[in-house]
Amino acid sequence: MKYSEIMVRYGELSTKGKNRKSFIMQLAQNVKQALSDFPEIKIHAERDRMHLLLNGVDGQLVIPKLAKIFGIQNFSPSVRVEKDVQVIKDAVQEIMKEIYTGKETFKIIAKRSDHTFELNSNELNQALGNAVIDIFPDIQAQMKKPDIPLRVEIRRDGTYLSYETIKGAGGLPVGTSGKGMLMLSGGIDSPVAGYFAMKRGVEIEAVHFASPPYTSEQALQKAKDLTVKLTPYVGKIDFIEVPFTEIQEEIKRTVPQGYWMTITRRMMLRLTDEIRKIRHGLIILNGESLGQVASQTLQSMVAINEVTNTPIIRPVATMDKLEIIEVAEKIDTFDLSIQPFEDCCTIFAPPQPKTRPQLEKVHHYEERLDIDGLIERALSGLKIETIRPETTIQQSEEFSDLL
Repeated sequence: MKYSEIMVRYGELSTKGKNRKSFIMQLAQNVKQALSDFPEIKIHAERDRMHLLLNGVDGQLVIPKLAKIFGIQNFSPSVRVEKDVQVIKDAVQEIMKEIYTGKETFKIIAKRSDHTFELNSNELNQALGNAVIDIFPDIQAQMKKPDIPLRVEIRRDGTYLSYETIKGAGGLPVGTSGKGMLMLSGGIDSPVAGYFAMKRGVEIEAVHFASPPYTSEQALQKAKDLTVKLTPYVGKIDFIEVPFTEIQEEIKRTVPQGYWMTITRRMMLRLTDEIRKIRHGLIILNGESLGQVASQTLQSMVAINEVTNTPIIRPVATMDKLEIIEVAEKIDTFDLSIQPFEDCCTIFAPPQPKTRPQLEKVHHYEERLDIDGLIERALSGLKIETIRPETTIQQSEEFSDLL
C-alpha cells in the first residue's frame, strides 16, 4: 500500500500547558533532522497532532526512523483519496481486501473536520460499514477493541484512511530539557544512560577519554560506533575526544595504587565539568550503577563528586546488570559494548582499588599533581566530531578480523 501521509500523535508533551507549543516545535525539528534524507517530506505540526506529507516517499522507509523519535506516542500511516462518497467506499473496500484474512473484527471510525462534506460522521460510519459488509457478508463489526480499526478522516484537502497504529518511543522531545555531557566509555552502561537521558528530553554530547598508546584506535572507534547507535533518536550527536594520557601517567607515577581509580575519576569529572561550561551544558551524565565496581560504591561516589557542584545524573544507578543489558540489546549497543577493546579506566585499573576512599588522603595525594596545568593541557587538545546516523560503523569489521 502506498501511503500519502503519516499522522503523528504526541505523547507526554501534550500535557505541557503553556509550554506545549515549544515542545511541539522541538519535536518537529527533531523529526525534520531524523528524516533529513527525505527532503520531499513536508511537516505540519499542529496543536493536537503532526502530519507528515510524504509527497511520493516510500512510507516503509520512514516508519523505522519515526519509531525512534522521543516525544511521539504513536503514529498512523494513511492513504489519501478524493472527497467523494463512492471513491471513499472503493478505497475502504480495497484496504479491507488487502488486510482482512477472514477472522478479524472491524470498526469504521469516521471523523469529519470539513463540515461542508455531504455526510456527517455517523452517516459515514454507516455507509462505509455497509460497504465492507457488501464484500465480506460474514465479517463481524465490534465497537470495543476491534481487530481492524479503520479510521476515515474528512479534511479540507481530501480524505485520509488508516488502519495501523504504530507505537512510538514516548518520552519528551530531545532538547526540551537542556543539554547534558554524557561520560561515554566503551562499556555497556553509559550508552544506556545516554538513551534514558534523551528519552527525558536531554540533548547529549558524548565525552570520551582516550589514552593512546595505552588505549587503541579500535577502542576510540568503538566509542564513536556506540554514539552512532544513539543518533537515530535525535539526528546527530557531538562526540568530544579528551586526551587523557598525561593525566593517567602522572596519577600512576605519584599516587598509591589504591587511590588511582578515585583520583582518575575525579580528574575525569573536573574535565567533563569544564567541557560542560565551554559547551553550555547544564548537567553531567554517566553510566554508574550502584555497587557494580569499586568507583561506584556510595563512599566512592561521595569522594569523586566533591570536585563539582554540577548536578550528576545517573540514569542506570538503581538497575542491575541484567536490566541494563536488556536495554542495551533493545537499542542495539550491547554487541558493540562487549567487544574487547579496553578503555582508559580498565587499562589503568589497580589490582585492589579503594572502595571506601578517605577524602583526607585524596586531598593529600592530589597535592602532588599540577591539577590546573593538566586540565589546561587536556582541554587544549580536545577533538570534536559530529556523529550522524549514516556515519559508518567500522568496529564490527575490525573485531571480526581478530577472531
